Amino acid sequence: MTSYGDVPPEVLDQLRPICQAFPESYEEPAWAGVRWRVRQRTFAYTLTVDPGHQRSYARAAAVDRPTCVLTFRAGGDELRALLAAGPPFFAAPWPADAVGLRLDGVVDWEEVAELLTESYCLLAPRKLAARVDRPAG
Repeated sequence: MTSYGDVPPEVLDQLRPICQAFPESYEEPAWAGVRWRVRQRTFAYTLTVDPGHQRSYARAAAVDRPTCVLTFRAGGDELRALLAAGPPFFAAPWPADAVGLRLDGVVDWEEVAELLTESYCLLAPRKLAARVDRPAG
């Protein structure tokens, strides 16, 4: 498998099975880190934010040292709730419906899987999203 120097391998080991399970999803390198896409739409993106290089991400995540983060899409009440929750969640620099999650503490990978499922379903064509098992509620 491809390795991305700025993303810890253990993070990729957790994210890959989640993201690759979605219909027609694919992984590719991004300007930094790696992203997962469906039909050229990014539903998950991870990188290690270095405050000296990715200043806008470092400010948004409120970090002053290199920190691995994940961004994904959310909508409506979920978007508002995640942004209101505060750390480890943060408003990603762009786009407006993107949420960031710092991966520098204990990570609930089950919750991450649910969030990425919703992100995928927001961006995937309806026929593909209909093939995805979504959590109740």
